[in-house]
Amino acid sequence: MLNPATAQAVIDHALFLGADFAELFVEHHQSSSVELLSGDIDKVNSGIDFGIGVRLFFGHKVLYGYTNSTDEEELKRVTSLLAAKDKRDQIANAGALNLNRYQSKHTCHQPLSQNPNLEAKIAFLRQCDTAARDEDDKINQFIGRILQREQQIEIFNSTGLHIGDTRHYTRVAATAIAQNGSEQSTGFEAPGALTGWEFNTQLDARELGQTVAKQAMVKLFADNCPSGEMPVIIGNGFGGVIFHEACGHLLETTSVAKKASVFHDKMGEMIANPAVSAVDDGTMTNEWGSINIDDEGMETQRTQLIKDGQLTSFMVDHMGSLKTGFAPTGSGRRESYKFAPTSRMRNTFIEPGDSSLDEMIANVEKGIYAKKMGGGSVQPGTGEFNFAVQEAYLVENGKITKPLKSATLISTGPKVLKEISMIGRDFALAAGMCGSVSGSVPTTVGQPALKVDNILVGGN
Repeated sequence: MLNPATAQAVIDHALFLGADFAELFVEHHQSSSVELLSGDIDKVNSGIDFGIGVRLFFGHKVLYGYTNSTDEEELKRVTSLLAAKDKRDQIANAGALNLNRYQSKHTCHQPLSQNPNLEAKIAFLRQCDTAARDEDDKINQFIGRILQREQQIEIFNSTGLHIGDTRHYTRVAATAIAQNGSEQSTGFEAPGALTGWEFNTQLDARELGQTVAKQAMVKLFADNCPSGEMPVIIGNGFGGVIFHEACGHLLETTSVAKKASVFHDKMGEMIANPAVSAVDDGTMTNEWGSINIDDEGMETQRTQLIKDGQLTSFMVDHMGSLKTGFAPTGSGRRESYKFAPTSRMRNTFIEPGDSSLDEMIANVEKGIYAKKMGGGSVQPGTGEFNFAVQEAYLVENGKITKPLKSATLISTGPKVLKEISMIGRDFALAAGMCGSVSGSVPTTVGQPALKVDNILVGGN
């Protein structure tokens, strides 16, 4: 996408201006989406974007800019503007660019650039819509959306690195809305994968429609959730969003390097119950949050964050490594060429244990089974959170007795880690998008069902 000779000339220019490190991030991004609303196709969008990000290090200072041009003089102009206030005598020399090659771990048979498959996607959404409405006559709305995109990247830097990657993403989102008089409730699922449109063969359109409709119907006639401190069983899959938001961000050098994380000085210490082991893994085949290389050009890896309750690693990008002394973990990510990379999660999850869901429920005298988590808010630095439960049930005397609505979970990430006493075997992952200082990136959350001995539950 960019002539290596041009890249070398721009990098040499950056180092001539006194930069310690220089990098070019080249991106070509193609996207296509189709949305169904009220039984009809509401939106069909497609687009192509191209740009080049320029990043310079002056000590621990990061300078970043971007352009849509591949012209050498324009790239040098952007570089000069970035370095204008920090310009100094040259102190580093660029390595000769050497193209790195690797074998992709992630197959794609139906890429967007080959065929947008609009008719097949529309047919899939219509099947979801029909199945959702067939579930109950109180389902009065279904919203379906399919997003597919293809991101080609190329990275050059002053160490001599030259590497590229092509990433294929497909995600299906389904929402059902149920109504009974003035009462309304919703169900939502959004599976995704690092692959092409062949992802649809792993999904059953009717089952997806039925699932979100059933979620909506369960809440429509549910009782209000009781409030107070009590044991809670958090379901598998998207239940991992609490660890991601309330703990995962505190383990990124984005916050660790600034000492804005409560875990910044806890390496090697017990920060969780010994039952808890947690991982951030970018290598999982075709998972939504996987990558071959990160957005700094480092091959991805599996990073053990917590082992038997002990903090064993942070997620580390290039600058985070310079600031903290920890080795990079292939975690440098960014939304696009418009953002400088920083340490970010990939597929982040709590590992399976040896308990069953039935055993956990039988262990609760009075509490909540949070089968499906929803969204929430988190206080950066402390991990204080407030998360809504999308599908909840009351547990009494070791049995599930009735569905609940308006349940929220309130605590802090560090506290919850120590309150987890039982972890199930029913491990599952769920796709999501994570926003931070380097934009919004695809990430996967996950866990088996787990029991939190004591957490504040908010009700209606």
